[in-house]
Amino acid sequence: MSSILTKKCALTLAITASFSGQLIANDKQIERQLTPNKTTIKEGKQEAPEKIVVTGSRLKRDSFSVATPLVTMDRTAIQDTGLGNLSDVLVDNMPALSQSIGNNTSQSSISGTGLSTVQLRDLGANRTLTLIDGRRVVSNSYGGNYVSLNTIPSGMVERVEIISGGASATYGADAVAGVVNIITQSKKEGFDFQARGGQTTDGGGKEFTLDLNYGDSFANNKGYVFFSANWDRDFGISYYDRDRAKIEAAHSYNNTLMCNQMMTASGSKCMRDITQADWVSKSDGTLGGVFLENNNNDTQFWYDGQTLRDDWKGNEEIYGINSNQYVMLDVPSDNLSTAVKIDFDISDDIMSYFQLQYSKSGSFNSKSPEDEYEGAFVPRYDAVTGDPIADIAPGYIPINNPYVPQQILDANPYKDRIYWDRRFGEVGNISTDNDRTTIRTWAGLQGTMFNHQWDWDVSAGYGQFKQHQIRNNELNVIKLNQALQAEKLADGTIQCIDEAARAAGCVPINLFGEGSITPDMADWIRSNPIIDTKIQQYTVMGYITGDLFELPAGSVSAVFGGEYRKDSQSLDTSEDMKVGGITFNVVPSFYGEVEVYEAFAELAIPLLKDAPLAKGLSAETSLRLANYSMENVNTVASYKLGLLWQPVDGYMVRANYARAQRAPTITELMSPPRGDFDSYDDICDGLTATSTKPGHDNCRLEPTLAKQLAEDPNFKFDSEDNNYSPGTGNPNLKEETADTYTFGVTLSPEFFRGFNLAIDYYDIAIIDAIDEISNENIMNECYDSEAAWGSNNEFCNDITRNNEGNIIKILQREYNLDELTARGYDVVATYDFDIGSYGDVSLKLDYNHVIENSQTYEGLDGNNVVTHYAGYGRSKDKAAMSIAWSLDDLRIRWRTNFLGSFKADQQDEKDYLKAVLENNENCATASADCITNPEPLAYQDYGSYIKHSLSASYTMALTSNSDLRVFAGINNIFDNKGAFYPSGNGNYYSGYGGGTGRYMYLGAQYSF
Repeated sequence: MSSILTKKCALTLAITASFSGQLIANDKQIERQLTPNKTTIKEGKQEAPEKIVVTGSRLKRDSFSVATPLVTMDRTAIQDTGLGNLSDVLVDNMPALSQSIGNNTSQSSISGTGLSTVQLRDLGANRTLTLIDGRRVVSNSYGGNYVSLNTIPSGMVERVEIISGGASATYGADAVAGVVNIITQSKKEGFDFQARGGQTTDGGGKEFTLDLNYGDSFANNKGYVFFSANWDRDFGISYYDRDRAKIEAAHSYNNTLMCNQMMTASGSKCMRDITQADWVSKSDGTLGGVFLENNNNDTQFWYDGQTLRDDWKGNEEIYGINSNQYVMLDVPSDNLSTAVKIDFDISDDIMSYFQLQYSKSGSFNSKSPEDEYEGAFVPRYDAVTGDPIADIAPGYIPINNPYVPQQILDANPYKDRIYWDRRFGEVGNISTDNDRTTIRTWAGLQGTMFNHQWDWDVSAGYGQFKQHQIRNNELNVIKLNQALQAEKLADGTIQCIDEAARAAGCVPINLFGEGSITPDMADWIRSNPIIDTKIQQYTVMGYITGDLFELPAGSVSAVFGGEYRKDSQSLDTSEDMKVGGITFNVVPSFYGEVEVYEAFAELAIPLLKDAPLAKGLSAETSLRLANYSMENVNTVASYKLGLLWQPVDGYMVRANYARAQRAPTITELMSPPRGDFDSYDDICDGLTATSTKPGHDNCRLEPTLAKQLAEDPNFKFDSEDNNYSPGTGNPNLKEETADTYTFGVTLSPEFFRGFNLAIDYYDIAIIDAIDEISNENIMNECYDSEAAWGSNNEFCNDITRNNEGNIIKILQREYNLDELTARGYDVVATYDFDIGSYGDVSLKLDYNHVIENSQTYEGLDGNNVVTHYAGYGRSKDKAAMSIAWSLDDLRIRWRTNFLGSFKADQQDEKDYLKAVLENNENCATASADCITNPEPLAYQDYGSYIKHSLSASYTMALTSNSDLRVFAGINNIFDNKGAFYPSGNGNYYSGYGGGTGRYMYLGAQYSF
């Protein structure tokens, strides 16, 4: 093939600024060349070093003068993990990355179930730009600019490269935290087929992958074609696959007794006084129903199958249901992806390229049947205007409902109200069925100009993502309310009272007893809402790159270019989702689009060469101007300045400053309120007439709670929130701005050949960061700040309570918050050496330490509210280490993953420390309330976690042109699932694998 194909195809592999301060490391070495390699010069003319495009910049420089600060993972290292999901591979082996959405973290997600996305520095997937072969591609979620890695054929991946820090000057918006570049194969010749299967040793977690790849040249080596197909299936892990998941744990800390408690059949008890066998955590949402469950009813009923019993009161933890049994620990997924890429030399100076990727993926998340009760209000909207109308709840069962058993009537229900709570098993398990299709394609021309001194590239791209989502077996609350309003005619027929409802087919419903809801009743109240998402992206880009002029230290290289991009997004929902009145989210249809025109330039300037204490000194700068069609964004500038200083051979210092911008996504900017559920604890929980918890003074001002306190001086509020927390866009958003500073040193000493060390510090400060304020902070701003409680407090207006005081909605808006901060450092060390006839050994360490990860915003009272995330719910320290031994066709690799200590929950710690302080005051005053030996808060401090894995592969020649590679491995050899984590799914921490444990796999690859 011509030199255009071999030299210029790398132009498409750019990512972000090459001197961003992050460090490069592939599986064998830190890829940097501090001085020209010492080679034996053969007779004849010596070819000049080929200039290539270095990942992280479109600048063209020779391979002997580059120190690219990247973290990389090559194809061999990816294969040795034995994992089929690319995001799992990267998160396990690249400490700077963490999982944004995955199969063991998306159990409660709706639109995100089955996606596989990553984020850098825990700053969110929206701030990590994921590229394929250096190109921006269409998103896989209406929630943001998320690229799901399971849409890329894993067999097509050649390597993955990552840089951290602002890279918007090179690639535009979203590269605030950095860039993940998936680089696909471009040199493969021949055919290979691979099959891999694996399963956890505890059961569940079964996976299999089939890969097919083919590459060849054609037309007398003028063209090259590559095809890849991949099928990956994950069968998931259920509650029943893990014994720990069956442990019922409802932990709390008693601030009066200063002890850790677990719920038992007789209420919360200090753990020191009970055993694990006493622990229970059950729900009143039984399959047969619970009735008259109210403190004012002395007799409360429940159904044990079809048998009515009157001993429910005080016995929920005995007769209730463990709803965790319906939660998957790992959600099943099924992914099929194919791709083809073609390069063709039109002439010696012009090459064309084309790539098409197609992905079909699906996930099915089976959950609990709907658990509903009389006061579970849901929002409704006018079908024509879209304006909100009165919320509706199923309502009390009328006292004259013909299905009410006489025994319940004889109990004299409080206010003639039949309170009820029931899990609708007859309607079926709720399930989210996501079906996704992704198409990505681009084509372009590359060539040379100005007597082969400059290169040019012009391309156009298109991407389309479609998602069809069906949410099965939700309830239509309007129809349920109608079905409960029933009457019995003289002939014994039972019918719905509402005439219009009868005309529409209303079927009266019987909630009393397991199996009492007939198929006709279930069909009347069942709702299967649908969401159809379509995202499209159009791109046109062109640039030229070459040397401007010579300086004493070398050539000044430059890039000049422009880019146009149009993103559009449509969301079409079924009628029941538009008007509400169902137990699922209300998600209205909407459409939005954004256009952006960009111009960019880059310069690499050599300043010194072979000077005292300056073997080399160079600078790099770039600028990108972007004009958005958004009203509050318009034109923004991103820029970068980097310095690279090599005082002597083998040692280098680099520093970088970057200004990066991120414009709001279409959803952040334009989305109407769309339903969502987020877990939170009501700040008013435990309210009494005299309670002194934070915010309770203002909680007593809430009309619904104040009324109950007035009626009963001994009233204690036990919240039963539905965790409904819809998110909404904000048309007043503007761009967020990030300033990134990085500083690093690299060592490759001559006296220690094969050893490389790089240390890089990063400091990312995002001003006007687009984010939501957490539900906890919304409640704090309303009830526990210096700002007055009431309608003049915008945060109070975002909280809606029902007649019993329970929160039924917290509206989460997008804001330009004051600042997000991420600071830390990375260390990469590699050491390669050979042991003669015994083969080669490679050692590698990747380590990340987080100094700060925080959110700051100004509250209504003018005080800054700072939330520190580093060390809470996530570790500050993460490392991946490996040692690989190769001998001819045999390769064995031992990998060790390390996760440092962390604290589980920041709010729990604050509450505990406040209780300790109060107890110390009690003891200082010799109060009778003093606890002399208070217990430390349990399940809060988690120590370090270590996981070991082993893989082996052997390649054997079958014929002169065919090979068979067999491979096998054990991930998490010692089956370390981590400490008991009661706030996690199945009592597992997702960072420890979410209960996966030991995983064994076996596979083979046939090549010819």
